Amino acid sequence: MKIKNLGMVDYAPTFEAMKQFNDHRTPDTEDELWLVEHPPVFTQGLAGKPEHLLFSGSIPVVQIDRGGQITYHGPGQVVVYTMIDFKRRKTSVRAIVSALENAIIATLAEYGIASANDPDRPGVYVGARKIASLGLRIKNGSVYHGLALNVNMDLEPFHQINPCGYAGLEMAQIADFVQPCPSCGEVAEKLAAHLVRELA
Repeated sequence: MKIKNLGMVDYAPTFEAMKQFNDHRTPDTEDELWLVEHPPVFTQGLAGKPEHLLFSGSIPVVQIDRGGQITYHGPGQVVVYTMIDFKRRKTSVRAIVSALENAIIATLAEYGIASANDPDRPGVYVGARKIASLGLRIKNGSVYHGLALNVNMDLEPFHQINPCGYAGLEMAQIADFVQPCPSCGEVAEKLAAHLVRELA
């Protein structure tokens, strides 16, 4: 599996690049993990309901093709796009979701943060607060999009939406529990290592 650290990149061209990668991949194309941060943006999934955007202010809203409702991406959040051929891996999308959640939980455990998944909704939670979101698109036997882990960011924009469609859902980040907070680069490196193990 190839790991690409793309740094801070705009959302829209990254979304287009994901679609292009998936559309043009062959049975021999190596799976990839793209590690990125995004400038502030709301992304609205295929099932997204307009009422879950309470107000956007100056933050752009991008309609995209993953499952799920609306979420926020911004600086200080590690985003990993999982370009995975699950048919070739002879696995299921459910197993990939579990692998992503387990990798996040293992990463947080390295910082002494106890977290868990929720069988009723994707993502990873510290108590009742959500610290990481998941959203995937399935096409031609492959998946893309991926996960977002809050590290050290401005959480205020999450109050402009019903995160992932849940009114009043409170968000958390690593900086709430660990000081000094590790860098996004450090967290991304640890998370990528756990993802490679979980997806092996």
